[in-house]
Amino acid sequence: MSNRPAGHVARSTRRPDNRPHPETPREAPRRTPARTFLRTADGVSVDAVYEPGPNRRDPSDLVFVVAHGFTGDADRPHVRRIAAAFARHGAVVTFSFRGHGASGGRSTVGDREVLDLAAAVAWARGFGHARVATVGFSMGGSVVLRHAALYAGDEEAGTDAVVSVSSPARWYYRGTAPMRRLHWLVMRPTGRLVGRYGLRTRIHHRDWDPVPLSPVEAVPRIAPTPLLVVHGDRDGYFPLDHPRMLAEAAGDHGELWLEPGMGHAENASDEALLHRIGDWVVAAAG
Repeated sequence: MSNRPAGHVARSTRRPDNRPHPETPREAPRRTPARTFLRTADGVSVDAVYEPGPNRRDPSDLVFVVAHGFTGDADRPHVRRIAAAFARHGAVVTFSFRGHGASGGRSTVGDREVLDLAAAVAWARGFGHARVATVGFSMGGSVVLRHAALYAGDEEAGTDAVVSVSSPARWYYRGTAPMRRLHWLVMRPTGRLVGRYGLRTRIHHRDWDPVPLSPVEAVPRIAPTPLLVVHGDRDGYFPLDHPRMLAEAAGDHGELWLEPGMGHAENASDEALLHRIGDWVVAAAG
């Protein structure tokens, strides 16, 4: 769905036009709620929300950057619930991926979305946060993995800890009924109309060209950044071979939680799980 690989564009995040919005001064971090539109490296406008954590005056504290699933956006109730849970552990940035909510552009279903996440991470650091953790769900789970690999070592747009919840390990999986429906939604003109008017998600009509780095290929490149993979044993989209592939690819630098009775992504993540994730991030991000 992209005519250039997202990794090719990724290194351009240090350009001036992709820095955090000028209303957020670096020399005097503002720790009050903020909402603005960020500009990605490829020129897409991304709606982003910042909410201070419990320690507003500490410039070294933690910020969570939440990457939602396909058809979500920053204002959806399930995304706001996730943000509220993580706000007990640090500041929180939520945003809408391209093609979702008030953001511009069209969804590439996980390809160029790494640029959206990179812009959100850089904006989060602009508030003075030295520690940034990316937490993604479903499509967002695949994006945080690829982002961590492509931006490894980037002091502005990189991450200090990664949590991937309900992510696929490989592309083009059609082994479950929900995934077959999703492929119809993405690949068929009628499906994209349903996405636009029924699900408020604008989907790009182009196929991936080239095919982006897959999540399982990205995972070995994340080390030594701490990685947590979370997956439910009742996930209706991706069976357990997906998280196990990711954990195997991660080796010693990754941790796998297989959650009994859990379904898929944000709606299946209860408060207890979210607070356990928050505690893990606080410890892992140093």
